[in-house]
Amino acid sequence: MTIKPAVRIAEKKLVVKERTILTNVPDNVIATSGAAAGPVEGVFLGAVFDGDASNHVVSLGTLRDVRFLSCFRFKLWWMAQKMGDKGRDIPLETQFLLVESKEGSQLESDLAGDEENGIIYTVFLPLIEGPFKACLQGNDRDELQLCLESGDPQTVGSSFTHAVYISAGSDPFGTIYEAIKAVKLHLGNFRLRNEKKLPGIVDYFGWCTWDAFYQEVTQEGVEAGLESLQSGGTPPKFVIIDDGWQSVGSDEHKKQQEQENQENQEPGQPQLLRLTGIKENEKFQKKEDPSVGIKNIATIAKEKHGLKYVYVWHAITGYWGGVKPGVKEMEEYESAMQYPKLSKGVLENEPGWKTDAIALQGLGLVNPRNVYKFYNELHSYLASAGIDGVKVDVQCILETLGGGLGGGVELTRQYHQALDASVARNFPDNGCIACMSHNLESLYCSKQTAIVRASDDFYPRDPVSHTIHIASVAYNSVFLGEIMLPDWDMFHSLHPAAEYHGSARALSGGPVYVSDKPGKHNFELLRKLVLPDGTILRALLPGRPTKDCLFSDPARDGVSLLKIWNMNKHTGVLGVYNCQGAAWNSVERKNTFHQTKSEAITGHVRGKDVHNISDTAQDSNWNGEVALFSHINREITVLPLNVAMPISLKVLEHEVFTVTPIKALNQGLIKFAPFGLVDMINGGGAIEGLQYDDVTPSGAVSLEVKGCGRFGAYLSAKPSKCSVGSASVDFEYNSASGLVTLELLEMPSEEQRVHKIEIEL
Repeated sequence: MTIKPAVRIAEKKLVVKERTILTNVPDNVIATSGAAAGPVEGVFLGAVFDGDASNHVVSLGTLRDVRFLSCFRFKLWWMAQKMGDKGRDIPLETQFLLVESKEGSQLESDLAGDEENGIIYTVFLPLIEGPFKACLQGNDRDELQLCLESGDPQTVGSSFTHAVYISAGSDPFGTIYEAIKAVKLHLGNFRLRNEKKLPGIVDYFGWCTWDAFYQEVTQEGVEAGLESLQSGGTPPKFVIIDDGWQSVGSDEHKKQQEQENQENQEPGQPQLLRLTGIKENEKFQKKEDPSVGIKNIATIAKEKHGLKYVYVWHAITGYWGGVKPGVKEMEEYESAMQYPKLSKGVLENEPGWKTDAIALQGLGLVNPRNVYKFYNELHSYLASAGIDGVKVDVQCILETLGGGLGGGVELTRQYHQALDASVARNFPDNGCIACMSHNLESLYCSKQTAIVRASDDFYPRDPVSHTIHIASVAYNSVFLGEIMLPDWDMFHSLHPAAEYHGSARALSGGPVYVSDKPGKHNFELLRKLVLPDGTILRALLPGRPTKDCLFSDPARDGVSLLKIWNMNKHTGVLGVYNCQGAAWNSVERKNTFHQTKSEAITGHVRGKDVHNISDTAQDSNWNGEVALFSHINREITVLPLNVAMPISLKVLEHEVFTVTPIKALNQGLIKFAPFGLVDMINGGGAIEGLQYDDVTPSGAVSLEVKGCGRFGAYLSAKPSKCSVGSASVDFEYNSASGLVTLELLEMPSEEQRVHKIEIEL
């Protein structure tokens, strides 16, 4: 008897676990076993072409009668999500594709395991192969096409064996993890999120200068922002000094041209600025002693305002226009002008590139041979000044600059190896955030960086952007979150959509930071996110859409809510968002509003929406029953396994639930489920320890809880006594809802770290 591979090409079909995913697979598409990449049953696809070229397109077969989630680049820098059910729906520049194929109904699969009811999740991962990078797209014949390109006319090829990796399973999240792990073993160029050191900023509240000051930031402005946030009892412990601190200048002929345009009142291309030195500009020099540069504000931030970390921004090429050639101080880096060449897919999705300043004026590219020297001298200067890390922006530009240099993959690989080495040498906390980096070259060539911005920016003044932002960070995290910890970006705490954004950051599992202008804060909201010592209650994983939301379109379809799940040590957390009414428009090639019903959309929540909720049940015989605490409505709901609770939300409305498995105590007579600090959005993240004493006749629960505020739990009968430490404390009990609460009046001591709570039943 022959054992057939789980994923294979047979009779011009791509067959996955005995069901056909693609038909009409061409003869020049070849499959290679993925066995060498690990124990997962997967396959690599490639293709053989008639002649050498720097780009190729081939059909992998026809795709119909499925549901899929695509993460595609709608801009050079950023991905967004698109759902569909056939090949023609797959957008250009697709870099991640998850396909659901099923026999039987969704209801059947919910009640039993997925694979038993025929639901299989197949993940397609386009890769980098040698100097080529791959992406996927559809066409009007419903073909799934593979695109391969080097980005350099002189870098050519005709034979590819490992351009796409495909594997499948019955658990979508597990399938994706195992697939990306197999790709890591094959490529050897990157590491997984859980293999990287996370910088300390992720567990503290922070502030970024960008939306507060943009490029007009000064050290006086930085200090004003830190003072302002401290004053409300939510002290930031890190700051990112964004664009505006560096020494930059424009090309001389451009200055002259701009002056002439102004004199003739003609519109001209804005000047593209280039880096002229590795040190700070005069705004960030100490007035009394200009030789004390950016060290001045770093010292003030840490010694006067108690910050732990100070980061600064720089582009991966130094600045937006690169490093200015011919500047004496920068000669050793051998910067030379290079003009971007964009892929056809990016240009179609983002036609504005044709008139972009970088496209027209070029970029001063540091010679790849000297880029480690450039980074090391920049970073060692910053580290000596007390800077702890860098936000490295504009990363995708490298893919466009590989002409004559071996192509975009090779150039990106050289730059990232240098960046990794410099960060490791100069920032021992692994202080690096990747930004504008949603291309495969950056993701699959970076071993060091552990944090990646998850989506296009928070745009405080663009009303179309807010629902789009929440949807895109969640869906992009399905892919990005296996490689780095997604950063869902800064936001404004005083803003019409502040709670909507802030709650999402609380369950994102990533850093939480604002870009408020000094004096413009909503401290009531911030105190739901930040403890008095500047720490946050960070969830354990990247926040991602629930399994039943992976293939619905909560931005476009007019009927679906977006649910986002995450885990804490002893609870789950579930956010529900109405993100309808705006999305990237494939006709206009930009984000637009579209018609949506103004009345609320109704969806449902269940305990198992939190994918790993059973991991927190301390009972091997747990029956699936959970208690939910709603952050906005302040209500407790007890839900048995597979019972759904309806929820209705209007556009830009949300709700967050703490979800906890119910523990039966005292021979099943009493039920208990802790919620944590109930006035914080992810209050369940405060519970560090949980033990049940079911030996004594009445039973007791012991908890370790960090932070301060109101602790709450579900209890089906009034407790006899509550203690914090060795002292008995007052508590309130609502017999109608089962909510028991007690006050933790202050933060635990540093030695203690947690409050020890005992509830006697």
